Amino acid sequence: MKIATFNVNGVNGRLPRLLEWLAESQPDVACLQEIKTGDASFPVEAIASAGYGAIWHGQPRHHGVAILARDEVPVERRRGLPGDEGDLQARYLEAQVKGITVASVYLPNGNPQPGPKFDFKLAWFERLARHAQALRDAGDAVVLAGDFNVVPTNADIYNAWAWRFDAVMQPQSREAWRQLLAQGWIDATRQLHPSERIYTFWVNEAAFRRNAGFRMDFLLLHPALASRLMRAEVDAEHRGRHKPSDHAPAWIELRLA
Repeated sequence: MKIATFNVNGVNGRLPRLLEWLAESQPDVACLQEIKTGDASFPVEAIASAGYGAIWHGQPRHHGVAILARDEVPVERRRGLPGDEGDLQARYLEAQVKGITVASVYLPNGNPQPGPKFDFKLAWFERLARHAQALRDAGDAVVLAGDFNVVPTNADIYNAWAWRFDAVMQPQSREAWRQLLAQGWIDATRQLHPSERIYTFWVNEAAFRRNAGFRMDFLLLHPALASRLMRAEVDAEHRGRHKPSDHAPAWIELRLA
């Protein structure tokens, strides 16, 4: 089973690239972030024609997440994180699909920091950790997939010094990440590539051409899935195509249960 995460940076504007990637990579499940569209304008028909059922949590011009599944429609379990009724941003969607629970996650960026946006980022991260703990304790097979807007270590960025003031690099962001993983979640990419320089985001084409990237897109596995992990890769080549997203898709392959 192939499960992917892809920050598309506008699902309608990048629709040719998304459909191209679905045809070439053929994931069984794809979690999308930054779809940047309201619910009514999500391209459900084009995605269905590509062979995928979809659910989505949209927001015009900002944020937005979706979950696609080959030859079936994911069964929605949760829309939005618990813990803050005033949070109206479309950043979390959870579904049952192909026998496992999958969540599409788009964590706040937090810039500029310090300030209210960074405070919101940390509060959102804390809410995610609380909900993740509940998922972890339930014992079900779960994958948390998405753009977490954190660079966990200096090995996950081309030049840590140049970005030392960015919200994704702050000690508080990294500590929140460490606390999340301390629950037992497995960073699939690092599990199989413990020391390799791997990136999923490049700020522009010039940065991509010289591979000056960040690793901010992750697939976190419940420990129950650890023995099924076979591969963890990034389709970095898609970042270099015509009018691409600034992120590349990351994916894993799991042995069937």
